[in-house]
Amino acid sequence: MASEPPKKIAILSVYDKTGLLDLAKGLIKQNVRLLASGGTAKLIREAGFPVEDVSAITKAPEMLAGRVKTLHPAVHAGILARDLASDEKDLAEQNINKVDYVICNLYPFKDTVAKINVTVAEAVEEIDIGGVTLIRAAAKNHGRVTVLSDPEDYHDFLQELEKGEVTSKSRQLHALKAFSHTADYDTAIADFFRKKYAGEGLQQLTLRYGTNPHQKPASAFMTDRKLPFKVLNGSPGYINLLDALNAWPLVKELSDALGFPAAASFKHVSPAGAAIGVPLNDVEKKVYMVEDIEGLENSGLAQAYARARGADRMSSFGDIIALSHEVDIPTAKIIGKEVSDGVIAPGYQPEALQILSKKKGGKYLVLQMDKTYTPPAQESRTSYGVNLTQHRNDATITPHNSFNSIIVPKDSPPLPDSALRDLTVATIALKFTQSNSVCYALNGQ
Repeated sequence: MASEPPKKIAILSVYDKTGLLDLAKGLIKQNVRLLASGGTAKLIREAGFPVEDVSAITKAPEMLAGRVKTLHPAVHAGILARDLASDEKDLAEQNINKVDYVICNLYPFKDTVAKINVTVAEAVEEIDIGGVTLIRAAAKNHGRVTVLSDPEDYHDFLQELEKGEVTSKSRQLHALKAFSHTADYDTAIADFFRKKYAGEGLQQLTLRYGTNPHQKPASAFMTDRKLPFKVLNGSPGYINLLDALNAWPLVKELSDALGFPAAASFKHVSPAGAAIGVPLNDVEKKVYMVEDIEGLENSGLAQAYARARGADRMSSFGDIIALSHEVDIPTAKIIGKEVSDGVIAPGYQPEALQILSKKKGGKYLVLQMDKTYTPPAQESRTSYGVNLTQHRNDATITPHNSFNSIIVPKDSPPLPDSALRDLTVATIALKFTQSNSVCYALNGQ
């Protein structure tokens, strides 16, 4: 007589025990051997279902107050083994059986760190090691192994099992959910330790609030490096940073493309004005109300901001300012006269910083940008719970390479440098608007 095929094996190790007993009952009905750890085995056993401790195959007890339960070759070789002759040989030599189903979910790290005044020691004890390893091993080998990390999937899994076998498509979707589960778990852990160890502006910065004052908490952070800016004065809000981090690349690109200091006045995440430091004539100085600024003639940056602010004074009211060069005293004095919420620049002369820090009763926002910072090529955002991603708009615009296809009247001379300059200013400014726009440019603004 042919021998019966070996029983299929399921390993269960769950913190969330929702639906566990119904799952165990269904697996036993399908003649599946159950191996479980700690509290999972206890609950199944107390319900009267046959279950073995994981130690039945590891021959090692749980240790370190439960920190080590399933970390053992007998467990993970059984999960990771493929349907290959070489893998079968290795298992046979070590007397290890294949594992077919892994049911696991993780310690509630998010719930723990959400508690008031949670300590690092308390959080550390909720970092799951064995569970993550089980899930990742099973998900990696989803060509053969089914991994369940969500109790919501137990019902459909059992229905499929009753029909004969779990399909390849189901295993793929379970594996995807499992990888997402461990990724989200690791993200939560990294978030906690970033706030603890790299907060206060190093990699994480708490913001005053989000788009509106009731939208708290709000923060800015980087996952893999330091934030590319420092807060020298004031405290930013969510919209402040959206304005600043859109305004900075505009002025950087303007300055790089045209070789002049550049300035931008931002409101509602779009430029109200942008300009380079083309010298102001006497009429323009009066129009822009800067004729009394000492040292103006020697500051291309101050003249750039006078032009940017003057492009649309009404829309610039309460702006975030971006400046491509170190802020000097004339520029700071112009800003000091205007109603503005903040400024971002690569540096500040000491006296200029003193002038700016006195604005708004000492609460004026002053950000120092790392001018060497280059953002990733791919950018993403979340809207209404949906993740959106796109390639960053890294199109390079220069006066002599970007406008070769401009249509001009027949036999007309080439566009003068001043026109190419103004086309460059307009095109780069439009690059940083949030919708279809028309831009008027003249005299570098």
